[in-house]
Parts: sequence; C-alpha cells; structure tokens
Amino acid sequence: MQNKIILKGLRLYAYHGVMEQERKVGANYIIDTEILTDFSLAMNTDDLNGTINYAAIFNTIQREMVIPSHLLEHVAGRIARTLLNNFPTIQSVHLRLLKENPPMGADCQGAGIELTLTATDL
Repeated sequence: MQNKIILKGLRLYAYHGVMEQERKVGANYIIDTEILTDFSLAMNTDDLNGTINYAAIFNTIQREMVIPSHLLEHVAGRIARTLLNNFPTIQSVHLRLLKENPPMGADCQGAGIELTLTATDL
C-alpha cells in the first residue's frame, strides 16, 4: 500500500540566490511536497501517532528555508534529507521548489527544481 502526505502550494519568503542582492532582498518561494509513508495505523485507529503531523512537516520545511543558500538544489536537498532524518517512517520525499519572479530577464511565474530522495539515498 502506498500512502502519501501532501503539502501543496506552501508559500514562504526566503533569501536564496546566487547574486548577493537576492540574498538581501529575498523572494517568494512555492513548495510542493509528497511524502511516502505508511499511515495505515492512523487510517484504522484515528490516532495521530499512526502518521506524521502535517504541522511538523511544515515546521521542518520552514526552518530549512530560513537558512540562506546560493542554489535551490541545495535548499531542496537539505529539506528532503532533514525530513528523512527527522521522521523515520518516511520512505521518500518528492519536493518541488519554485522561486517566483527570478531575476533572469524572463517573464515567468517561477523557476526552480524538483527532486525525489528516498531513505536509501542517505
């Protein structure tokens, strides 16, 4: 059985970018994540201890987003590794991280990365 916890469209303001100005001014970021985990116990018992609290996932993502990085690849990898390390029942993390209005001279909604890490990747 495959069970996923999904947090979609998380909007956070953070200070990432190659250019120093990006790290000073900051930007909006959109994060989507799908976490593969077994929450069958919660399905059967209605007990929070049988799953992962969504707020705890969000807090982990928020803490990692506060740490400035040059590259979104680094930020996303850090988030995924931290989730996998902090929540042993997570089997994999699929994460999309988009920077709104990136300073690249293009009119676009966002630019970013997408990754999938599994517990065996650690």
